[in-house]
Amino acid sequence: MSDPSLTRFERNSVRLTFAAAWLVILFLVLPIIVIMPLSFTGDTLLSYPINDWSLRWYRVLLEQPIWGHVLKNSLIIALASSALATVLGTLAAVGLTRPMCPARGTLTAFLLLPMIVPIIITGVASYFFYTKLGLTNSFAGMILAHTILSTPFVVITVSATLQGFDGNQRRAAYILGARPLYAFRTVVMPQILPGIVSGALFAFVISFDEVIVALFIAGGDQYTLPRQMFSGIRENLDPTIAAVATVMIVASLIILALAQYLASRTKRRFTR
Repeated sequence: MSDPSLTRFERNSVRLTFAAAWLVILFLVLPIIVIMPLSFTGDTLLSYPINDWSLRWYRVLLEQPIWGHVLKNSLIIALASSALATVLGTLAAVGLTRPMCPARGTLTAFLLLPMIVPIIITGVASYFFYTKLGLTNSFAGMILAHTILSTPFVVITVSATLQGFDGNQRRAAYILGARPLYAFRTVVMPQILPGIVSGALFAFVISFDEVIVALFIAGGDQYTLPRQMFSGIRENLDPTIAAVATVMIVASLIILALAQYLASRTKRRFTR
């Protein structure tokens, strides 16, 4: 905005653009921020102003067995699905970035479909498909469904990292007698590892926060943390839900910050 080459009209346009961007950010973030102070209320209702500040609902969160049970389910499903998504997404990204990859655009569009198709359609389709296979009300069904949802994020992250990889290094490994798998493990993977880890973190967050597919596939024994929160909101709304939401928000922010750090580290490595 202080660039002397800009006219007065252009400087005002830049200021208005920044103001509009901040308004959009506040519109998106404020609903998330508002719920966090409510988790520290001592009252039994979610309401402002907060007169009695307390950690009461965090103690309830720790003492009620159901929350520990659904947290364990969420971690099992998220860890398993993110591991599968990381392997599949990395292999897909490596294949798509190869110079001789046929129909690259079509394959990329197909792999990214879970990001484009509305999640409610994915949930309904998963329910009918998994019912025929006997995978509803099972951890296997939940893990497979979440793997499908999170794999595109791994593909995008790893593909972006591979754009800065010098393919001559891989060819040099082949010339020196390395087999493809050994060359990938010793030459390619160490350089794109931050991108792989970032993709795995994104996949974990997507699975850990997902609720729509869980509504269709999960049985009582497979309830996840977001699924239990949905049931709690529908049946009995109390500040425990706000405490759970706050914990999930903080955990997601930490994971995303770590992913951003790894992405910036990868960028610095390739720009040296």
